[in-house]
This record gives sequence, C-alpha cells and structure tokens, in this order.
Amino acid sequence: MTTTFAVVGLHGYGAQHLGQINELAEAGRARLVGVADPRGGEGARNLPEGTAVYSDLDALLAEVTPDVVTLATPIHTHLPLAERAMRAGAHVLLEKPTTASLAEFERLVQVSDETGKAVQIGFQSFGSHAFERIADIVTSGQIGEVRGIGGLGLWRRARSYYDRSRWAGQRRLDGVEVVDGAVTNPLAHSIASALRIDGSSRAEDVAEVVVDLYHANDIEADDTSAVRLRTTKGTPIALGLTLAAEEPDTKPRILVHGTEGTIEFRYTSDDLVVRTAEGETTETVGRTGLFVNLLDHLEGGTPLLADVRDTGAFMRVLEAVRTAPDPAQVRDDCFTQVGEGPDSYRVIHGVDDWCRRVATELATFSELGAPWTR
Repeated sequence: MTTTFAVVGLHGYGAQHLGQINELAEAGRARLVGVADPRGGEGARNLPEGTAVYSDLDALLAEVTPDVVTLATPIHTHLPLAERAMRAGAHVLLEKPTTASLAEFERLVQVSDETGKAVQIGFQSFGSHAFERIADIVTSGQIGEVRGIGGLGLWRRARSYYDRSRWAGQRRLDGVEVVDGAVTNPLAHSIASALRIDGSSRAEDVAEVVVDLYHANDIEADDTSAVRLRTTKGTPIALGLTLAAEEPDTKPRILVHGTEGTIEFRYTSDDLVVRTAEGETTETVGRTGLFVNLLDHLEGGTPLLADVRDTGAFMRVLEAVRTAPDPAQVRDDCFTQVGEGPDSYRVIHGVDDWCRRVATELATFSELGAPWTR
C-alpha cells in the first residue's frame, strides 16, 4: 500500500517532513503528491524536482486529496488548516504545539471524531522506547517509590531566532493568539515527555498548573520559565526551562526522582541514566518515527504514538501559559547581552543552576527566590 502525502509549510520544519516522506517513498510506502507554501518552493530543502507547488492548502485541495496532509505552519494556523484537511478527507500530521488554546484543541478533537480522521502531533519524543523502559525500571523498584518528576532545558537562542518570522516569540499577533514561548514551543517536548512518563496524557489528568514566566530578550512571550504542576495521580512535576542559558546543553532531560535513586531521560538522544546507591548505568534505547507509526496505524490499526487526544495534558499547561499575565522582563542587572546584530544573544546570570534547582526541588523560580523574580 502506498500512502499519498501533501506537505504544507516548506521553509521551516516542513523540510524535515519532506525528508521523512522521501525516505518512505524510497521504501515504496509513500508518494508526495503536492506541497503548499505562500513563499513557493524555491530554496526549499528536500523538495523533489517536479513536485506540484501550490500557494496554499485550499489551492492544493482543489486539485488533489492526499491520504495525509502534514502541517508545519505557524501555531495560530494549526486548527483551521487541520480542520480543512480533515473535512476534505485527509488524515493529519500536525507539528507541535497542538493548537494555540485549549478551546482550539477541543475543537480539533471534535473534528477528528466527526470525520474519523487520525491526527498525529509532532512530539517526536513520544516515539522513544524510553517510556516503556522507564516504566519497567520503576515497576522493578530499582529507584524506590517515585516522589516526583523534574525537567531541565538549557538552550540559547540568538536574536535571529526571534527575527525569523513575525509570530516568533509572540503571545499574540494582530489580535490572534500565538503563544510562542519557551514552554509552549521549543521546549514543549520537556513538558509533554514528563507528563507521558507519569502516564498523564489527557487534559483531565492534570489537577493543577503553576507557571512562572520571564524573558530577558525583547519579546512578548517567555524565554525563561518554570512550570510546576500536579497530576490527578498526585505526582508533582516541575521544569526549569530557558533559552538564555549560560552553558547551553543540546540534550534537555527529564528526571524521575525516586526514594532510592533517579532516572535521567535525555529525550533528544534517547539516553537513559539510572543512578542508585549501587552505582550508575547508562543505556541508549531505540525510537519509532511518527511518520512510520502513522502509516502503520493507517495500514494495520497500530495505535498512534502521539494521538491528538494524548496531548491534552500538555495543552492544559499551554492554556495556563496563555491565560497567565504577560511574562516579566528580567532586570538589566540579571543578564548580559553578548555581541550585536542577528547573532547576538542574552544570558541570564546563574540561570543554569536555578533551572537545575527547579528540576530537583520541584518548585518555581519565585518559590526558590531566584534574583530576577524579586
């Protein structure tokens, strides 16, 4: 069986979608039937020569109905484009974050139910085999009783990252919700992965969310934030996340804190480190790609790894960010700007250690007394 695909959004993460489809096409499992982008296809990576290029999804759907439409478009376009694709008869692979609000998320699920179309969300970490392995380790009692889950993301983004599009780093654009901050977009996998480890994936699985939002950069959204939440199981979860790190780490990590040890999950590399009184062990596990999983679902009924419904708990966090007061500006004496122009970046003093404290003490920056919160 060959599944037909169309890709909407070519000049950002859509290039990754094209690469995945090209690999599946070589294996005889997929065929690209068209792409859409208002900027056209010139300069797009991984775009096969001769591919039909349309200005937008409507123009594409007027000529072809693919089995799957993939969307790598601005956050505020996710719901309308996904609904249009499903109404036309296509399944959807939609980049994270799922939508720009909890209400839009609920609408997306409703349309999926009405049309019977699958919606896979681009939380690539959900394909990691680490989740099953972590569950096995916890069940074995190796780290004792789980007392909480922490998360740590130390990234750095230059001025060019925020200048790449009008919606980057914005909470709203032209009166429309965008919600493009550290918590909800670049480090969203941290939140979603921590919730998945707890087995808390649906919106109703989250009992409480507290957000502590700041920015050092001249943006509207957050670039440095702490999130503390509690699931209906009673599990405390807290994450310290920044895009203004002192020493950037390309491997964000989730920490499962037990009474007898910890499990560290580095979700970008699928590494697991288990630390107990007996010592430390490290292993790297495999991963199932979301495109392959979607095809397996369509062809044989394999459960989706990132079903839209299983991003509801993450959407509760996004909604808390969306409805919170605007992030506070970090004081000038608490950060340093390095360089000038598009390659310049800002570093918050001591932020790395404060993020680690959030992940280990399971409290927010404000609760811990970080200097920029005072």
